[in-house]
Amino acid sequence: MIGIRATAIAGVLLAAACATAPEPVISDAPSTPFDLSGRVLVRYDGRAFSSGLRWQHAAERTEIWLSSPVGTVLAHIIDDGDGAVLTAADERQYRAASVESLTRQALGWELPVARLKFWVRGEVAPGSPPDAIVRGSDQRIARLEQAGWRIDFDHYPAQEYGGLPRRLNLMRGSQEIRLVIDTWRGRVP
Repeated sequence: MIGIRATAIAGVLLAAACATAPEPVISDAPSTPFDLSGRVLVRYDGRAFSSGLRWQHAAERTEIWLSSPVGTVLAHIIDDGDGAVLTAADERQYRAASVESLTRQALGWELPVARLKFWVRGEVAPGSPPDAIVRGSDQRIARLEQAGWRIDFDHYPAQEYGGLPRRLNLMRGSQEIRLVIDTWRGRVP
């Protein structure tokens, strides 16, 4: 099963490697470094993808691992400011100017990392004003509409992880991403 999944991902990566798309415009405002792990479920174009997720974000480098339920790395993504590189399970490498364009080309769906690094902390991403913000009774963001995405923040545990969100649902067009954060490591407010 893992071999079939890895082969399917490699095929999608190879078929889409020639596609191009516009890059997101994000300001140079720094985001707080973090290290998280969890799960991601993506629905797009009548298909679905799910995997484990490990995401290490620092000022100059972001690394993301997408893995199978048994821990096999399906894709390893590195963005160091000079572009993004995805290494698939079969060790093939794919390159693009950003993680957004790389995942769109290689996986068929966009992982909006440039903004998501703010959204996972319950913050508005700099660079484009939000279209709408809905706050809960605790004044934390419950829903955000920004850059064509609608983000629902479903759960802020009061005592864990400095009150950072644990579940985010992102929707844009026919694409939906559900991100469940199981563990925050490192610096948490």
